[in-house]
Amino acid sequence: MSASLAGRNALVTGSVQGIGLAIATALARQGAAIGLHGLADAAQIAAASAELIAAGAPAVRFFEADLRDETAVDAMMDQALDWRVDILVNNAGIQRTAALDGLPVETWKAILDVNLTAAFLTMRRALPAMGERGFGRVVNIASVHGLVASVEKAPYVASKFGLVGLSRVAALEYAAKGSAATGGVTVNCICPGWTETAIIEPQVAARAALFGGDRVAGIADLLKEKQPSRRTSDPAEIGALAAWLCARQAHNITGTAIPVDGGWTAQ
Repeated sequence: MSASLAGRNALVTGSVQGIGLAIATALARQGAAIGLHGLADAAQIAAASAELIAAGAPAVRFFEADLRDETAVDAMMDQALDWRVDILVNNAGIQRTAALDGLPVETWKAILDVNLTAAFLTMRRALPAMGERGFGRVVNIASVHGLVASVEKAPYVASKFGLVGLSRVAALEYAAKGSAATGGVTVNCICPGWTETAIIEPQVAARAALFGGDRVAGIADLLKEKQPSRRTSDPAEIGALAAWLCARQAHNITGTAIPVDGGWTAQ
């Protein structure tokens, strides 16, 4: 196992399942200690922790916070900064679909709070200490919808466009911290398109049924309007990219929004 992140601590929000757990696993394989976070019961936390230890994490610590609550996020960051945060991955996110003229204000606020404001709250606390140490990595999981829009996703698109913009500002403000030798402080976004997570499985199953249960054909049909490759990404692939962005050698990659979208945003 490579240990390029040995001695580093990584806080990954929304990491008890899906893309967040895949990112945490990739960082664990590089030797990082992992700060887990998410809405989970004791059994889910234990299972995710065991998986990360098996992957190579020297330690796993669970941090609890409702990301809609500024006070709770600040309390989480107090604990995390005492632990030390070398790598911050803002992965947690929510989505609800509705036409703009029928969108409840409460839905707008909840999505912006979790997807954008929470990232601002964690970044403003973590980045100063990263700058002082000369090494830090912030990887924000945006979305293809941080680069292009879709109907009935106004708050989600707004939050993800905002996250890309926020990340670029932070990248500029911290670009000169540290050095190539220390690794510097970088802030980047990953912008996934269609990715194999539980949330899309009902749609995949419904399309596969139209092709006699052929899952590959169903996925291709589902993706044909948006994602030219007509194949999904695996969460582990997002994890591998996030881990690579955290390497010291990535010290000059900052302020980017990297699409993993099978050509969606190239159109």
